[in-house]
Amino acid sequence: MYFSRSLPRRTAVTAATAVTALVVTACGNDGSAAAGPPTSTRTTSAPASAPAGPHNQTDVTFAQRMIPHHRQAVVMAGTAGEHASSAQVKALARKIREEQEPEIRTMSTWLRAWGERVPHGMEGMGHGTASAMPGMMSDHAMRRLKSASGTAFDTMFLTMMIKHHQGAVAMAETEKQHGVYGPAKKMAAGVITTQTAEITRMRALLGTSSPPATTR
Repeated sequence: MYFSRSLPRRTAVTAATAVTALVVTACGNDGSAAAGPPTSTRTTSAPASAPAGPHNQTDVTFAQRMIPHHRQAVVMAGTAGEHASSAQVKALARKIREEQEPEIRTMSTWLRAWGERVPHGMEGMGHGTASAMPGMMSDHAMRRLKSASGTAFDTMFLTMMIKHHQGAVAMAETEKQHGVYGPAKKMAAGVITTQTAEITRMRALLGTSSPPATTR
């Protein structure tokens, strides 16, 4: 008698214990799902902004030289906004700034991702009468530009910027031929196309088919 009465009670206890275990397990599974899969099963990818693909010293040199080169062009373009008399020159200067400022940021991102030095200021600018980089103006030439105004400024700006663009095109040609990093080669091709067209435009504004000599 005692055994037969105890059996249902034991069965009920066992069933209750099983239900409790299922509830605990379910709660544990919910917590695990919220937390995501174990660390060992996750894959880690590089940040979206980090350059992907191989690069070589030509790519590094291109970025490290073109950044200060672009910065000087941006400064020159900013000066045109204040001193130029021609609306066409001012419009060209704005276009140059809009093109080159984003490229400076992009190349700086490449260098940081590669663990390379990002240039500061306008490194490579000639401090005497000679430029240390193709197309870079000396500090003397920059002072003269900033002190000019009106049509004299327009002529000086266009003359200097033609030479500056020619230097950028030369550096871009080197990158295009010898670099291996795809985005840098693509930027170099864009520099060649854009700045060559702007050289033609500036020559037309000067009324000449060839760039006049630059006074440094």
